[in-house]
Amino acid sequence: RKKNAPVLQKELTERLKELNFLTVDLEIKLEKTEAGVKGTDAVDFLISVNPGEDRKPIADVASGGELSRMMLAVKTVMAGREDTGTLIFDEIDSGISGITAWKVAGSLAGVSRHHQVICITHLPQIAAAADTHFLIEKSATADSTVSTIRPLSSDESIKELARMLGGDTITEATLANARELRSQII
Repeated sequence: RKKNAPVLQKELTERLKELNFLTVDLEIKLEKTEAGVKGTDAVDFLISVNPGEDRKPIADVASGGELSRMMLAVKTVMAGREDTGTLIFDEIDSGISGITAWKVAGSLAGVSRHHQVICITHLPQIAAAADTHFLIEKSATADSTVSTIRPLSSDESIKELARMLGGDTITEATLANARELRSQII
């Protein structure tokens, strides 16, 4: 752990910058503890993402969107070191938009070259990066709720991206926007 902490710290810092953290001051802090099931080290991740602020435990300072991107960075770095066939990201888009969403989409696309990635998202930028789309729908009656999932064809995928972009009313403009969005990723 002591030997690899600086390597992991450097790689995580690089990944976080790629995920639109403009400034990152990350430290992996190791402290000796009594031997136990987790070894003889207590490990803490300290971070500052704002210039002039001291590093603090990630759990104390990171927003939901920042935590999602940090987890993506960790999974991206670790995916090359472990035999993980499938990575699952549930609403990785929490608290992000714009350029950050594009950067997350690009990172997910990169990870998907070596691993199966399952991603639940509400952002069209991220959805557009997928090779295969599934639509998850809920329906409710007075006494039960049922969720269904079904794969989308290429045309249905474009229509779903258009719906994500423009709401329930799909127009030629939103369809054109969805096609353009998809072509920018592919």
